[in-house]
Amino acid sequence: MPVQKGVISTDGDRCVIVGENGVSYKLPGAPFEFQYSYSETPNAEPIAIREPAYLPFAPPTMPRPWTGKAPLKKSKKNIPLFDSFNPPPPGKKGVKHVEKPGPFPFGKYPKEGKTREEILGEPLKKWEIKMLVKPLLSYNRQVNLGRDGLTHNMLDLIHSHWKRRRVCKIKCKGVPTVDMDNVCRHIEEKTGGKIIHRVGGVVYLFRGRNYNYRTRPQYPVMLWKPATPVYPKLIQEAPEGLTKAEADEFRKKGKSLLPICTLAKNGVYASLVKDVRDAFEECPLVKIDCKGLQPSDYKKIGAKLKELVPCVLLSFDDEQILMWRGRDWKSMYGDTSSTLVPFKADISSGIDNSAKSSDDSGTPDAQRVVSSPKMMSLWRRAIESNKALLLEELALGPDALLEKVEEFEGMSLAIEHSCEALVLSSEDGSSSSSSAEFKGGSYSEDENDIYSSDDIIDDEDYDDDSFAEVNPSIPLGSLPVDKIAERLRRESK
Repeated sequence: MPVQKGVISTDGDRCVIVGENGVSYKLPGAPFEFQYSYSETPNAEPIAIREPAYLPFAPPTMPRPWTGKAPLKKSKKNIPLFDSFNPPPPGKKGVKHVEKPGPFPFGKYPKEGKTREEILGEPLKKWEIKMLVKPLLSYNRQVNLGRDGLTHNMLDLIHSHWKRRRVCKIKCKGVPTVDMDNVCRHIEEKTGGKIIHRVGGVVYLFRGRNYNYRTRPQYPVMLWKPATPVYPKLIQEAPEGLTKAEADEFRKKGKSLLPICTLAKNGVYASLVKDVRDAFEECPLVKIDCKGLQPSDYKKIGAKLKELVPCVLLSFDDEQILMWRGRDWKSMYGDTSSTLVPFKADISSGIDNSAKSSDDSGTPDAQRVVSSPKMMSLWRRAIESNKALLLEELALGPDALLEKVEEFEGMSLAIEHSCEALVLSSEDGSSSSSSAEFKGGSYSEDENDIYSSDDIIDDEDYDDDSFAEVNPSIPLGSLPVDKIAERLRRESK
């Protein structure tokens, strides 16, 4: 059934709306428009719906929430409402463990809050975060977030975890982990909590210092999963920037292309976007193996990669995602057209490794080198820091090349091991026999600040003839250790 943007069904004050966020449901008094999934809704507007537009909630005329069973008899016991500010004592029988509000500094107590900032209170310190997260690292009581992302009924489930614990552990797997930032943003917006720790696909959600379960926001339960609307096709015969013939040529070359990775079922794909971007630095075509995944899963992954990388989707054949980086692609390492290496590449460079002929005679071009932009960036950085040498004269002989390398080696070692040295001078200003020079440096320190006049001895105090009398060579066996060794030798006999 084709639909247009706007209200498509009404039931009194309640209505079904089609907009930028897909199909949503507006109820009176609700803080926001309800959806089946808040984090996994495509950005494209739906073009049709698969079933009549009904509200998946219980009618307001029902005296109680629908549970599928007959109502129970009224209990004779007067059970009080659960209040986080006044929890039951820790040793009471028949009551599960309940954590008090907080943590609070000494002398402060919980207070009622209405806004999110008032409920969260002061930001947690590092030692408080460590204290809250450490007991939950091996805790198996958690909320599992799967291919549908953050669903509507999951909001009430998170509050039921917050009823007894300050932190709710959420484990994410599958399609939503491609964009974990999007999942975390929706979790904080819809629940009102604060994510204090995140490792891979595991998120720790703090309820707030002043959270009270009695005054929590209460949402109606969604009784069934609405049918997914119809969205525009992801794969087109002639994608943007390509003709049909070019697209078919890319799909043909993609069949022999090796995939960069294989996605496991219910895995964590947090690094997939980065892997695809790095792969585009080497090749304009990238393929991902999705064998074992449901078709709806790898199509959702392809839609996310199209927006996050960005890229152009070419095919989902053989349970594999084939992508092209597009004509407007720019390298992450800046401009790669450097004079260091004569690099030439066309739109299909990097797909096949066969060498292209430089002229009609078929003679290969010996000076054509295909290098990745990352490697070019590293070479440029090494040359700027004098750790690499660019040989401009390509026709150097062995002797000339060896001489140039030795010259560069000495220069690089001198730069690497250079350090400031102090030059001492005599009273008349003439420099002493030992001096050192630092490249581009000047010394502002005065030697009189370090050495006093009594410590500096003039050359006149020494007699040149006294040095001539000293015999530089020491006769063998004249050292004290030699005499000791000789005595021990005699005693051993």
